[in-house]
Amino acid sequence: MRNKILVLLPLCLLAAAAVWAAAAGDVADPLASLSYLNGVFTNRVDAAVSARLDSASFPENGEGPVTAGTASAWTESRLKQDDILQAVTGDSVLLLAGSGQVNYSSGAVVDVTEGAVLPSGGNLAARHRYLVAEDTAASFVITGKTAVVDWQGTCSLFSSTSTDYNAMAAALKAMHLFQGSFTGYGQGFDLEAAPTRLQALIMFIRVLGEEAEALAWNGSCPFTDVQPGSNGAKYVGYAYEKGYTNGYSATEFRPSNAVNARQYTAFILRALGYSSAANTDLSDALARAQSAGLLTEGETAMLQRDPFLRAELVYISYYALEVPVSGTGQTLAQRLMEKGVFTQFEQDNAPAVLNWRL
Repeated sequence: MRNKILVLLPLCLLAAAAVWAAAAGDVADPLASLSYLNGVFTNRVDAAVSARLDSASFPENGEGPVTAGTASAWTESRLKQDDILQAVTGDSVLLLAGSGQVNYSSGAVVDVTEGAVLPSGGNLAARHRYLVAEDTAASFVITGKTAVVDWQGTCSLFSSTSTDYNAMAAALKAMHLFQGSFTGYGQGFDLEAAPTRLQALIMFIRVLGEEAEALAWNGSCPFTDVQPGSNGAKYVGYAYEKGYTNGYSATEFRPSNAVNARQYTAFILRALGYSSAANTDLSDALARAQSAGLLTEGETAMLQRDPFLRAELVYISYYALEVPVSGTGQTLAQRLMEKGVFTQFEQDNAPAVLNWRL
């Protein structure tokens, strides 16, 4: 247990903090040498922590303070809006995706990447390492709908009641409807990014229950901007042949272009039997989705107001599973189970999502 637990107390860092104070100046001149922060200062913090660990005694029966976790190496967490990662002296936090800010009443939080103090209330920069200085308790608050954070030290997580897009993505993945990307963090979900036309089309084919057919398609994709022989060409060629989607022109599909909320909602309406590719006027797509029971009034307002990210794509797809397919007595989830996309067991054992709909 001693090798797994990192305990950081102010007394560990007296020597390092004294040198930091001398190097950093005051509030008017908060800059310190970047090489110093990455070298001498960090090394002294690590040495102080190691000494504390060597001399400490930890209970082996699990008793003692309960925190979100302790880690001597970087540990990744997917968080949601208004989640708070409470950090103390010597803890490090690095934002990989999404947005957040830091709040503290006294002391300092150091942007080690920049070699400067980040003021309380300041926004976190992606891929910057933040170090909590001596005698400081800092709250790292997630301000975007989702975020991916790396942390190191002893941190307490206070979970909010905000919409849990992360859990929805995990649930869809368990039901083979969402795979994510090759991004090496955040489970590859990329919920903080805008979805592309190709990504939206793939999700549409999955909620139709026709992914196996699309991947087995061996026709010729008519669009020159989709790589021949790729899975992308199979999805696009299959959907175009079936009349599910149109190109921007006779030769262009523009797979990397961003998709907006109306365009993706129109895809889902087609999957539910409430629309078709022939309906090219998407101006009322959100209103039609609300009439079909796919969206609530609050969700329609949110999609009209907010940037459309993969988080919203996941949200719409997840709740579409509860909607009856037009002209049938089945929900979309029941139809997909009938097609063998996922089983009742897989749905029942998918990560739980608290039903806080807007």
